[in-house]
Amino acid sequence: MMNQSIQKPCSSAACGGPGYRTPLDAMKAPRELLAYLPCIYCNTGIDKPDYLATVDVDPASPTYSKVIHRLEMPYLKDELHHTGWNACSSCFNDPTKCRNRLICPGLTSSRIYVIDTGTNPRAPQIHKVLEPSELLEKVGLANPHNTHCLASGEVMISTIGDPCGNGRGGFILLDGDTFELKGTWCDEEDDTEFGYDFWYQPRHNVMISTEWGHPKLFEHGFNPQHYKDGLYGQSLHVWDWTTHRRIQDIDLGPEGAIPLEVRFLHNPDEPQGYVGCALGSSVFRFHRTSKGDWATEKVIDVASKKVEGWALPEMPGEQTFTTTDGQT
Repeated sequence: MMNQSIQKPCSSAACGGPGYRTPLDAMKAPRELLAYLPCIYCNTGIDKPDYLATVDVDPASPTYSKVIHRLEMPYLKDELHHTGWNACSSCFNDPTKCRNRLICPGLTSSRIYVIDTGTNPRAPQIHKVLEPSELLEKVGLANPHNTHCLASGEVMISTIGDPCGNGRGGFILLDGDTFELKGTWCDEEDDTEFGYDFWYQPRHNVMISTEWGHPKLFEHGFNPQHYKDGLYGQSLHVWDWTTHRRIQDIDLGPEGAIPLEVRFLHNPDEPQGYVGCALGSSVFRFHRTSKGDWATEKVIDVASKKVEGWALPEMPGEQTFTTTDGQT
C-alpha cells in the first residue's frame, strides 16, 4: 500500500523537494488523504488483469473508506507486488522533484508500470510501461521486486531472477524523469544468487540486501524441500554504497531462513537495523562492528502455530516493520 499525502509545491525552494527532512518529521506529517492498493488476481482462478485501487482515507470526505477508482492493467498475470515513488526524502533538498509517479513492478511478468498520480491523484493513469523484453534483453534480469528512489533522482529496483526463472539478485536503474531503463547499479560479477529487498544508508556508505529464492519455484507455491535443497536463501549482503561493490555476505543459518524485508533504524546516524526472516520466523539485528565490518544477532523469535487449511504443518510468523519501529 502506498499513501498520498498533501503535496507541497515542487517549485518552492522554501519547502524543499518531496518527502520530509527527517523520519521524525514524516511521523508528524498531516494524515494521508488517499491510499493506493495493488489488487492481485494471480492464483485465484479469475482471469482478469491486476488493478490499482484508490481508497479515500480522509475521515472528512463523504467517500471515506471507499474505493473511488480502479486502474486496470492492460495485461494478465502481472502480479503487482511492492511499489515505490519516483522521488522521496532522498531528494528533499531538490525543489525540482515531485512525488507524482508510482512505480509498480510486475513480479511474475517482469513488466514495470509507471503510474501518474500527480495529474489526478483520485484517478491515477498509466504514464509508461516498460515491457519485459526490454528488461531481459538490455540487462538480462527478470522479476523486478522492490523499488526505491535515490538522491541522484534515479529509481532503483531490485530483481529476483534471470530470464530462465533461476534466482539472480541484481539492481536496475531507471531515469527519474523519462523512466527509461539506464542499466544496472552493480557489475554482473557482484550479483547474488538470490534477491529480494534492499535498504541503503548513505551516511554509513552501506546498502544491505536480502534473499528469497528461484522464481520458477515460488511461482508455483512453496515446497519446504526446496529450502532444504538450497534453492532459497538465508543470507544478507553488504554493499559499498559509493563503489556499488558487494563487500560482505552474512549467512544467518536456518533460523534466518528466507530473510525478506530489511530496514535501518529511522535515525540515519545509527549504523544498525533489522530484517524479518519468513521461514525462520525470526528478526535479526544487523550492525556495524568496531572493526568496520557488519555482524548479526537474532533478537526476536516468533513461535509457529498449528492451524487448519495451511499449506505447511505449521504456520511460521511474519514480521512487518512500521513507521513507529526503531525510533530510538
